[in-house]
Amino acid sequence: MSSIERLASGDVQGALVRPDTPNGLGVMVLTGSSGRVDLERAERFSALGATTLALRWWGGEGQPPGINLVPLETFVRGVDRLQAEGCDRIVLLGTSFGATAALLAAVRDPRVGQVIAISPSAEVWQNNGPGLDGSAWPPRSSFTWAGTPLPFVTWDPRAWPPFGTRDPIFRPMYELSLRTFADDLPAAAIPVEDVRAEIILVAGKADALWPSDTAARRIIERLELHGRTATLVEHPDAGHSPVFPGETQRPAPPERAWGGTPGADRELGALAWDVILLRLPVDGGPHA
Repeated sequence: MSSIERLASGDVQGALVRPDTPNGLGVMVLTGSSGRVDLERAERFSALGATTLALRWWGGEGQPPGINLVPLETFVRGVDRLQAEGCDRIVLLGTSFGATAALLAAVRDPRVGQVIAISPSAEVWQNNGPGLDGSAWPPRSSFTWAGTPLPFVTWDPRAWPPFGTRDPIFRPMYELSLRTFADDLPAAAIPVEDVRAEIILVAGKADALWPSDTAARRIIERLELHGRTATLVEHPDAGHSPVFPGETQRPAPPERAWGGTPGADRELGALAWDVILLRLPVDGGPHA
């Protein structure tokens, strides 16, 4: 059993799930462009004894209404809250843009011991939606640190799906953007070599939203150049939204396609969950 505290306003928003018998593990759950507070996933980790924060990091009170110049300090304050709850081992789990946020936060916060990046990007992308000023144009970075926007890759609209397309596939647009703005990639790349935490990457090769499978491999290549590595869990037929065992499988929103098949997404989620259970520092260190 667990208790849930709703955090509707303030520096830390979302939902805090406290297990009846906490074990000192703190998990922060970050969704991406859905903007959901993923309480269901938070409760999965709380069942393992983790105090879990399903963080609302955009779209809340006083926050940007889109993924637009989001301060990375938002996630640092989330770690602060987990520590205040008595957590001495911190895990960040993020999906899509939330995976980008998790990796970027871990670059700057040495208290993070593990990052689980689901359907990740290897670079910072331009904003997705409006900022605090209500404007989504011109393109701006998705994230800031200490008030300074991070370098980012701009979308190339030439591969944007035609207006009115049913279940539009955006992956070609992201792939074209990486080629068009190749000169911007070094500055926009997430410096994963500065992440002190263990990294677990989860990606489906049939991701229709963006090329998370190739991004995961670029992350590993960058780590290996610095004598580091990461764990990669992948599936040839899974899409952008793997589903952990016991979770509700949600359909893709009408404005974008996720790719993959329901069965493959569940299979990738089950594979990833097995690895997470094996590596999760529940007792002060990863399970052997």
